[in-house]
Amino acid sequence: MESIKKQNSKKFIYKTTVTWREEKKGFLCSFGKETIGIATPPEFKGHEGIWTPEDLFVASVNSCIMTTFLYYAQRKGLEFISYESEAKGVLERVEGKFMFSEIRVMPKVAVTSSNQIEKAKELIKLAEKNCLISNSILSKVTIYSEISIGT
Repeated sequence: MESIKKQNSKKFIYKTTVTWREEKKGFLCSFGKETIGIATPPEFKGHEGIWTPEDLFVASVNSCIMTTFLYYAQRKGLEFISYESEAKGVLERVEGKFMFSEIRVMPKVAVTSSNQIEKAKELIKLAEKNCLISNSILSKVTIYSEISIGT
């Protein structure tokens, strides 16, 4: 990850590498992190049991909600025992294109006492409002391609 400081704000750059392996399968890598297998999902004539871009997209929102919640829980002194969240992404054709029309995130938080319940609810709302991934979903995607012959 690169960090670039710009007039009172920061800019972070995250890099990944995707390498095709065979059929509709490949690998996803990022420096210093574990490589994971990726594939086209079965719904699009792909493979069972392998992470797909669709899984990773929904997981990105789900995990960002969690990490944003954890940030606020630490800052605000929430006393909680556990956090678990399921997310379901609805992929459908909208205006002639496939897109995620909705991602439902369903966190379950166990707190230490009843006086922590309202605080936990407030922090979930803060996480929803400030999750950088869900705030970026309609972000611009630019493709810079390079085509070559042979290796």
